[in-house]
Amino acid sequence: MRQLEALRKLCLALPETTERLSHGEPTWFVRGKKTFVMFADRHHDDMLAFWCPAPPGVQEELVRTEPERFFRPPYVGHRGWLGVRLDVDVDWAEIDRIVREAYRLVAPKTLAALVD
Repeated sequence: MRQLEALRKLCLALPETTERLSHGEPTWFVRGKKTFVMFADRHHDDMLAFWCPAPPGVQEELVRTEPERFFRPPYVGHRGWLGVRLDVDVDWAEIDRIVREAYRLVAPKTLAALVD
């Protein structure tokens, strides 16, 4: 699946990132511990997407202004995580920015500083 491969490439390009299954889906971790992206292949609905942490207020703004592309994911949405659809027209440069920001939010400062 090309969306998964493209997402995997973005995530694994970041420092000290690992991938393993979590809840049956490919998930990426910083130093094997902190999740920063979780793939969602129609896990709870009919969407192909990923979930990731977002800065305060970003989830609400994107879900409000672009509900066809962004959503509040189950389980982690109440903590500000963002759901990003991959079964629509995808801007991979934007996805790269979202993934990098998610990484910066959970990575130790020394690793986060390595990500431009």
